[in-house]
Amino acid sequence: MHVAVIGAGAVGCYYGGLLLKAGHDVTFIGRQPHVDAINAHGLLLDTKTFKGHLPARAATDTTNLAPPDLVLFCVKSADTEAAGRSLAGRLQPETSVLSLQNGVDNAQRLSAVTGHAVIPVVVYVGSEMAGPGHVRHHGGGDLAIGPSAASEALAQMFQAAGVNITIADDIDTTLWSKLIINCAFNALSAVAGISYGPMLEVEGTPDVVSRAVQEATSVARASGVAIPDDLLAHILNIPTLMPNQMSSTAQDLARGKPSEIDFLNGHIVRKGAELGISTPTNQALQLMVKLAERAKKGRRAD
Repeated sequence: MHVAVIGAGAVGCYYGGLLLKAGHDVTFIGRQPHVDAINAHGLLLDTKTFKGHLPARAATDTTNLAPPDLVLFCVKSADTEAAGRSLAGRLQPETSVLSLQNGVDNAQRLSAVTGHAVIPVVVYVGSEMAGPGHVRHHGGGDLAIGPSAASEALAQMFQAAGVNITIADDIDTTLWSKLIINCAFNALSAVAGISYGPMLEVEGTPDVVSRAVQEATSVARASGVAIPDDLLAHILNIPTLMPNQMSSTAQDLARGKPSEIDFLNGHIVRKGAELGISTPTNQALQLMVKLAERAKKGRRAD
């Protein structure tokens, strides 16, 4: 199967790499340093059970991209429309497009600009780009995919590549639950530059995490989404399961890249305002990251 990874970062390279290792034809669309490294040496896939270079093709844009059978759409939420428009004319009616993005509305936004059906996917993986063309796996890796005519065949393909994947009939609940997890940890990990394990050991952190989760849960339920009662307990256990994981927002800040905070805690703040629900903890977390981004930008300007 010809697979195109749009947004060859930590998520795209991890899942694209597993499909590549399983024998699929994968093209990575990403930033110049990663593209150059992949074209020169292959993708360095560095997981718990495998480490090696896998020959692959990479490019910085879709100009010469042949129509793919499957698209893994992994760009940052702020880039959804621009990257989606780059796929215009490159999708066949039978092409499956999967949105492996943070946030809850990217599939709808992508479908609107491509005119193509998009299947939302919820990602549970700890990974990072450890260097140009080098994706390192820290833990997890499960996927939940929304229901569609193609979902069963896609699930079988991912399973054959070593990815545990489920078809979630309640995909909205799954998307919102993942968003709430991101709201709990991403900002704190980013601003402190700290991984999940030691972060939660600091006195007061569990209280802040709990308040952020409770606010986000209230917004989700007011939006008509069923959130399980045990979500907070599950979230507070994540640092035990992935103690060394840094949030994607922390990785963005460390690299001087724009974060997705406006689509994480910021989404809760905007939606809460629409619904008349107060979200002061999420607003503070969003502001902390935006202040950190501004400070880094100021230091680079100096």
